[in-house]
Amino acid sequence: MLGALLLVLLSTSDVQAQFNQGSNINYLDFQSKPYYFGITLGYNQSNFRIYHSKDFIRNDSFAAVESINGPGFNLGIVSNLKIGEYFDIRFLPTLSFVERNIRYSPAGDAGRIISRPIESVLVELPFQVRYKSAPYHDCRLFVIAGVKYSFDVASDSRTRQSASLVKIAPTDFQLEYGAGVQFFFPYFIFSPELKISQGLNNILIFNDRLEQSNVIEKVLSRCLTISLHFEG
Repeated sequence: MLGALLLVLLSTSDVQAQFNQGSNINYLDFQSKPYYFGITLGYNQSNFRIYHSKDFIRNDSFAAVESINGPGFNLGIVSNLKIGEYFDIRFLPTLSFVERNIRYSPAGDAGRIISRPIESVLVELPFQVRYKSAPYHDCRLFVIAGVKYSFDVASDSRTRQSASLVKIAPTDFQLEYGAGVQFFFPYFIFSPELKISQGLNNILIFNDRLEQSNVIEKVLSRCLTISLHFEG
């Protein structure tokens, strides 16, 4: 009787082990790779964080200065290097099309709203560290953190035609953080990801001869990105 019970327990343990291994069979194939590459597609919503200057309180022209969200999309390359079981180092050079807007509301009822649209084509170079959970049924949760350098190849800050407009610097440094899920398929890894980017440096090019510039002290970039990574 005791021997039969031990045999049942051993059989159950063996079946359970096979089930657990089978549930992560795609993950195990990719786990043997020290690095892999892929592509990333994304949708972004970008705006500015605007800090008013001391002149804003004294000015008679504008009652409010605010930033309006604008849509955009990203296309990039994924490079992933594994560091142990749970950590990755990632480099994702990306081309991002971004639309942002600064809106000036006039004081009182007179006048019209002044809008300063800023359309950018950004070459972005993000470096990230990713921490992943233990796998479960060919899925892993993860969180990311890192820094990003971006350069606007379509910036109008260098053109004479923009002399009467608020100018934004073409270069920017940002802090990034986010989270997502890995789904392991036989031939690729699919990873939806939500990421927030916060600018670290003032990107306003100050012009003391322009009233729209005088009422602003500092401008920081902000972006929310939903990405779909296809890696393998």
